[in-house]
Amino acid sequence: QVQLVESGGGLVQPGGSLRLSCAASGFTFSSYAMSWYRQALGKERELVAAIGSTGGHTIYADSVKGRFTISRDNAKNAVDLQMNSLKPADTAVYYCHVHLTDHWGQGTQVTVSS
Repeated sequence: QVQLVESGGGLVQPGGSLRLSCAASGFTFSSYAMSWYRQALGKERELVAAIGSTGGHTIYADSVKGRFTISRDNAKNAVDLQMNSLKPADTAVYYCHVHLTDHWGQGTQVTVSS
């Protein structure tokens, strides 16, 4: 079955960086666009970034443009999210997602605080 396992979350100070990774299995990874979502406490889940199946096309939420970079390695069935210049407003649970499907990872907590 489809499995998405996120890693790399944690506590970081404002202005710091984190790199999230998602290991995928159980489906033909290279055939699907992938995305990262986040959900802050008391808020709806929102799209952070998405990447096409070949990695040639990416989209970002306005709030993270210029700070976050999504990438993928189809040989390793992995999709990453590099997060720089982190702000307290980035605090949320981050989820890996097979774009436009019902498949989600378990989530990883990112907390930006001094």
